[in-house]
Amino acid sequence: MTSQSHPAPKYYVLKERLRALASEGDPGTLMPTERALAAEYGTSRTTVRQAIAELVAEGVLDRIQGHGTFVAHNRPTYVRQLTSFSEDAEAQGLRSSSRLIGISTVPAEGEAALRLNVEPGTALTRVERVRLIDEEPLAHETALLSGELPGLADALDRTGSLYAALQESYGVRITDAEDTVQTRLAGPEDVRLLGLEMGFPLLVIQRLGFAGGRPAEWTYSVFRGDRFRFQARRHRD
Repeated sequence: MTSQSHPAPKYYVLKERLRALASEGDPGTLMPTERALAAEYGTSRTTVRQAIAELVAEGVLDRIQGHGTFVAHNRPTYVRQLTSFSEDAEAQGLRSSSRLIGISTVPAEGEAALRLNVEPGTALTRVERVRLIDEEPLAHETALLSGELPGLADALDRTGSLYAALQESYGVRITDAEDTVQTRLAGPEDVRLLGLEMGFPLLVIQRLGFAGGRPAEWTYSVFRGDRFRFQARRHRD
């Protein structure tokens, strides 16, 4: 019996050609428009759009709404266990900052009460921020913290790190964490906060942080899938 090879899909052939084209340019180089690429390679703009979308998801290209498609800097930011966003960025020589959306006191409900092991209705502190690297919005983070934390906005402004603020101002030190990692596609809220396109690939990490053996933090973080890698390291005796 002889095997019969099948030709690669048109978008995949184009994708590899665009990958080669991107490799010839410096980071930040503007790529030709979809119309120009479709004309040059004799294909449809739909095919071009699919090829570009996959290269954006892989971190080869960057697409900025209203500006075009560029060769990506291709320097992923690593998210590690038991460290904060600020610590991860600093360890990689990157400049991090945050845009605070809001801090409020909310009652524990549903999954939040279960995760933090508190009675429904217990007061929690909710912190919502957009995290930036070199002034570019790359992550949307919502943290629920046990108890009320008066003055947290000032502590965050002073330290720039939630973990540092918790330890220095409230004596809460996160010593253990459980991370759940999954993927999803960008929706309207992600488009608005992170400047992405609908359907852009995202990395979602839910972290349950423990202080003194008790749950103290439950954070839902959404990261750009093309710019982040989750890195875990464990020691086994």
